[in-house]
Amino acid sequence: MTTKAEPSRAKRGPYAKSADRRQAIVQAAHAVFAAQGYLGGSLQDVADRVGMSQTSLLHYFPSKRALLLAVLNWRDSITGDGHTPPDPDESFSESILRQARFNENVPGVIELYAVLCAESITDDHPGREYFSERFATLRAGYLADFTRLAEEGRLRDGVDPARAAASLIALWDGIQTQWLLDPEGIDMAACLRDYLSLIILEEPDESTLA
Repeated sequence: MTTKAEPSRAKRGPYAKSADRRQAIVQAAHAVFAAQGYLGGSLQDVADRVGMSQTSLLHYFPSKRALLLAVLNWRDSITGDGHTPPDPDESFSESILRQARFNENVPGVIELYAVLCAESITDDHPGREYFSERFATLRAGYLADFTRLAEEGRLRDGVDPARAAASLIALWDGIQTQWLLDPEGIDMAACLRDYLSLIILEEPDESTLA
């Protein structure tokens, strides 16, 4: 059994090394694009960070566009892509605040998102489709959440679930931008909590209903 396993491990060696190198490139590109944007950051900047030539980098990612998409997908693997199901033991508001606090503590993810999202509205930007689809997914998910709250009688009168969903995303993105410029002066989670408390009614205390 031992002699059969050893060749298998040997075969995985080169693949594992290649995967590690690809991951190092993606992480380097994440840092470059977060600091300089997609338009300002170059493949050479990324190559310099991982100590390889640009030609060698292109062996792993054939274009700057391909590298950008790999970076965005990697970011989603860290923070979620809008498809992640909620924790059944966590309220909607709690899940939003937890995600906001989590994002603050992962270096570069907010910077990358803010910079690339702003750039994506420019002509022919390779991230435009990604962000358009992400916003659509988030709006649909939050719409479902707010609709459920409305059906439970926990959404304030006059609050439209679809507009509340779009407003939550707009507030979150705007607060993130302010936080990037003044991280000591802006409490993202508190701002989001205040907004949610204005439109979501507290869950009734079951002891008072008995």
